[in-house]
Amino acid sequence: MTGGCRRLGAVICVALAEAGYDIALHSSPGSAPEPGLGDRLVAAGAAWRHVTADLADAEAVATLLPAVVAACGRGPSVLVNNAARFAQDLPETVTQAALLDHYAVNTAAPVLLAQAIAATASADHPVAVVNILDQRIAAPNADQFGYTLSKLALAEATMILARRFAPHVRVCGVAPGLTLPTADYDSALMDRAAALMPLGLLAAPEEIAGAVIYLATARSITGQVLFVDGGAHLCRYARDFLFLAGEG
Repeated sequence: MTGGCRRLGAVICVALAEAGYDIALHSSPGSAPEPGLGDRLVAAGAAWRHVTADLADAEAVATLLPAVVAACGRGPSVLVNNAARFAQDLPETVTQAALLDHYAVNTAAPVLLAQAIAATASADHPVAVVNILDQRIAAPNADQFGYTLSKLALAEATMILARRFAPHVRVCGVAPGLTLPTADYDSALMDRAAALMPLGLLAAPEEIAGAVIYLATARSITGQVLFVDGGAHLCRYARDFLFLAGEG
């Protein structure tokens, strides 16, 4: 599980543990699991290990799966590509460096990790890859431009890899909407954002985790993206929710 040490990633890891999986938690170097996460994994009955790698570093990406095997004693049956780089930019301001930085972490690393785990798959060891995408792939706007382009590329890669790596590898995606608030959102902004959704609510992190579990275990499903977003993907929003909700 890349980016599994905090926030949504931590919720997904606990759900995987409760579903019977042992967990390899990935984070960037210098990061650690959020307080209490290890205890929650143990309480769910999971063995767990923490591994680090800079996903912008090609060599670190290449050595991540071997590091997981060394730490856990076996190769994974499920890869969840959750780690992501996210920055504010626009088509008018984005730089080549920003585009490449987002692409390295949000697109190239997930594809290369899927490639690596696919090489271990067989009829006796089928594997599943679940890419965490974003509801904005259905109707992108110009905000967070570099991030958005990288997630669009990963969404298309999900379909290509699903075709290419079958039959022993399944590749799917989960596209969340706004869920856990960042420091930019207070409760009033979250309420206004929820009101913008067709269902009038925001997805709970546990619902997103449930979608990951479903795709990880649904043996006849590949090449599918589940949107868990209160219906946001059905709409075309002119701006990111932070700016739209802030207009209320």
